Amino acid sequence: MPNASRLAHDLRRATRERARAEAAEWVATVAFRDGAMKRLSPDVTPLRRLTEQSAIPLQIAAETGQSEGQVVNRLACADRAIEHLPQVWGAFGKGDVDAAQVQAISLAVGKLERDDSRQRLDDEALAYARTHTLAELRRWLKRFIARVEADLFAERAEAERAKRHVHIEHLDDGMALLQAYLPSHHAAAIGARLERLAKQPATDDEGQPDRRTRVQRQADLLTHLLTSASADHVPGTPGLRCDIAVTIDAAVLTGAVVGQASAADGSWHVPATWILDSALVGEAFWHRLLVDPITDNTLAHDYRGYSPPDVLRRAVQFRDQVCVTPGCLVPADRCELDHDIPWPAGHTHGTNLRCRCKRHHNIKGHGVVPHLVDPPPPSFHGFAMDFAFAS
Repeated sequence: MPNASRLAHDLRRATRERARAEAAEWVATVAFRDGAMKRLSPDVTPLRRLTEQSAIPLQIAAETGQSEGQVVNRLACADRAIEHLPQVWGAFGKGDVDAAQVQAISLAVGKLERDDSRQRLDDEALAYARTHTLAELRRWLKRFIARVEADLFAERAEAERAKRHVHIEHLDDGMALLQAYLPSHHAAAIGARLERLAKQPATDDEGQPDRRTRVQRQADLLTHLLTSASADHVPGTPGLRCDIAVTIDAAVLTGAVVGQASAADGSWHVPATWILDSALVGEAFWHRLLVDPITDNTLAHDYRGYSPPDVLRRAVQFRDQVCVTPGCLVPADRCELDHDIPWPAGHTHGTNLRCRCKRHHNIKGHGVVPHLVDPPPPSFHGFAMDFAFAS
């Protein structure tokens, strides 16, 4: 019977072969397009030539079983990678990265406008993609775009904010779809408020426990908040404020440079001016969360009990941002606090606490994946601000 190392080797080889096959399909798709373009007759009207060109993706779609839109998207991604990402494109051919990763990086390079920024992406993205999941890569690319061309990011964000809107589409069976195109920090605040309210104990009109699911309660709460005359407070629940944590570099905060504010878990970014403007209109309040190793650092406090106090829990959540298990992106505020060295041998202390989602906490506790027991030491660098919309 094959041993585990041999099976792991076979799995890695199969993964590389799949990526190489994807690369070969992309190369063949581009070659088909280029060959068809060369065969176009030069002695036709411009309208006829344009029609023949537009039919090429349809021909490819018929050969590959894809939709025409998928073919157009693939060709655009391949063209950007060939022109601006030679290292990524070469690694794709070797099977070092797969089609989904190349597509994500190619879409990111399409957002960049400066040659040096594109070169930097080609230099840095490949190393990150090789050692991280696709979801992690996409978040890293968002951060990269917001950081490397901060001034252009702010311009694009302002242009997109001008397009904010709400759309209602009525569907079958008495249901409708409510969509809102909003700035990310506003959407995050709305999501946080619905999440908090949905967790509050509730009963039905007859005093029986609420049997609705969490997502059903969130949908009902959204309706109530948008339609009730007393939208500031939901009957039967305590008053709440909904916090969203953001990070802003100190230099950006002082106005020395242009930059962005980022969600604690890196899932979204907005121009820092948006957050600062919100802080000046009386709808929010700020406080500084000290997480560096300085005097009175909440992470440095040692507590005798098993459960950490709220101030330590909040600091650890802000530090870790998501579940610390590699590849897991469950937000820290939905995770459990895990003692690296089990309590009581391990103290309730910032250096001995990590955020882990319930599933990975259980896996680590049972010793199923040994490396979860000994992760790298926790660290945090930077200036952290906690931004809160108060209800």
